[in-house]
Amino acid sequence: MFRKLAFATALLALPLSGAAAQQKTLDQVLSCYYDAIGGLQAWQNLNSMVAYGTMSMSGIQAPFVIYQKRPQKERIEFTIQGMTGIQAFDGETGWMVMPFAGSTTPEKMPQDQVDQMKEEAAIDGPLVDYKKKGVQVKLIGTEDVEGTQAYRLDVTLKSGDVRFYDLDTDYCLPIRTGGKVEQDDQTVEVENISGDYKSVDGLVIAHSIQTRTKGAPQGDRTMTIDSLKINVPVPDSMFVMPDTTKGM
Repeated sequence: MFRKLAFATALLALPLSGAAAQQKTLDQVLSCYYDAIGGLQAWQNLNSMVAYGTMSMSGIQAPFVIYQKRPQKERIEFTIQGMTGIQAFDGETGWMVMPFAGSTTPEKMPQDQVDQMKEEAAIDGPLVDYKKKGVQVKLIGTEDVEGTQAYRLDVTLKSGDVRFYDLDTDYCLPIRTGGKVEQDDQTVEVENISGDYKSVDGLVIAHSIQTRTKGAPQGDRTMTIDSLKINVPVPDSMFVMPDTTKGM
């Protein structure tokens, strides 16, 4: 759900030497990754997740709550200057409420935002059960990521979009991910730097994610998770676009 700021806890995977890292196969790297994040079975059993935290961007601090639920549902609520915005995806339709732009009623999202939310709504990401999801993964090799050696994985989603995953060779956790995405009718390069990994009910999850968009005037964005709840009841109705004739 949520790349190298700091590792906050002792991690599950054993360190590998640089020479050994270069000799690993894709299956070995993925096996190490699954172990590091808490185990493949544990993630397959994950049904819902609720994260509470703060987003920082351009000097603005915005508290947020993110709800995720299988098979592919997501809702984000964030508050700026006393106004709360909503972005949601119910598996088919993406919608939003943006009072900052003068709109207080739900409206459908632009298609590029829908595509992005559809990708983000996958609660366990593209690498868990990747074959069943129609995802292709290739191990390219190792490279330096801001002073840390990482396995580079090229990940082709079912949509055809290509992403990269850089996994720390010592711990097999993602420290950087990214790729090209569509934003405001243009293609931009985005990368996420993940860190502050913590164990939550046995699942190891990044609690800090810095998003860098090349050429973006607003600069970097950092999301910090303060608390996270696993497998809590989340009604499907939360993700469905409200009937505007009946109000919110």
